[in-house]
Amino acid sequence: MNVEKISPEINKVYFIEKHTLIHILSGKGSIQVDFENYFDWQEKAIFLEKGQYIKFLSDDFTVRKIEFTDDSKFYNDDVRVLFKHLISLGYIDLMECEECQKFLSKSVITQDSSNIIDVSSKQWYWQNPFKANKEEYQIIFDTKEIIDQEYAHHLSSADLVNLINDRGYNAQTLIKDKIGLSVKHLLGAKRLKESKKEIVFTEKNIQEISYDLGFKDDAYFNRVFKNATGITPRQFRENFDFKQRDQFTQDILELLQKYHTQERSLDFYADKMNLSIKTLSKKVQLKMNTSLGQLIRLELINTAKLMLLEGQSIVAISAQLGFEEPNHFSSFFKHYSGSTPTEFKLVKYNS
Repeated sequence: MNVEKISPEINKVYFIEKHTLIHILSGKGSIQVDFENYFDWQEKAIFLEKGQYIKFLSDDFTVRKIEFTDDSKFYNDDVRVLFKHLISLGYIDLMECEECQKFLSKSVITQDSSNIIDVSSKQWYWQNPFKANKEEYQIIFDTKEIIDQEYAHHLSSADLVNLINDRGYNAQTLIKDKIGLSVKHLLGAKRLKESKKEIVFTEKNIQEISYDLGFKDDAYFNRVFKNATGITPRQFRENFDFKQRDQFTQDILELLQKYHTQERSLDFYADKMNLSIKTLSKKVQLKMNTSLGQLIRLELINTAKLMLLEGQSIVAISAQLGFEEPNHFSSFFKHYSGSTPTEFKLVKYNS
């Protein structure tokens, strides 16, 4: 097991080469994993498997990264639930797992902490994100395993389900009922994600990629990709900015960090970036997979949380963040964080 504490570079792609636990110790902003942005990473232990990547869309993160060197453990049916992501990140809520927190404390992490996997898998089942029993979870993740192996072969949903020992369950119905998505959707999402990786992380031409993914011709692949993303594979490659890492993302994030307490107008940020609102909004969506409005709200919520933890009053925070009334701030905070300012402080102080 390898443990290191890092301050990751902004917007840099960090490839996951071993099964890895990411524990974000401090920082604000969003993270990106496999082309999806996540804003609610606080107080979570995030589990990533080989082949994934993570980006940090801010320059102030401090992260503990734990790589597990014994691969054999991760083929265990009960453990794979942490790493085989279905619709979101695999994570453990540390606020609800005191034993997990102990393992991740500085005093314990220097010892052999491989048992964190066992503790975390038990906690994952206790959290029960899809309200299923263990046998149902095995069916769901058996299907996920098959999808990960067969996504490039253009099997039908029925073909995939026929490859699974359903143990008396209807796998398609079970998956739709428990996670709200069809097998066909999961298969398409996997194929799209892997096509994105081929496009931005390899030098292959589009024709090669379409052939590798089982498409009969690149024109059809282009149509499928554009229907799913709104842009062509070539445009996606140009906009992801894997190697050059141009200044756009860093510039917009620095502007948000500097001005978000005073300015919420898209017009203001467009003027600062010397772009029209339409162009700025489009570039933010293409490069960061989110909207400018969401980024502004995220900065406000993160700043509010820090001020609450510093002991500032709701009235003072409301004024400093430009809200007309404290109750407007409280409503905004609850809508975008899931709890009232008072509830947030109580949870933090009691943890």
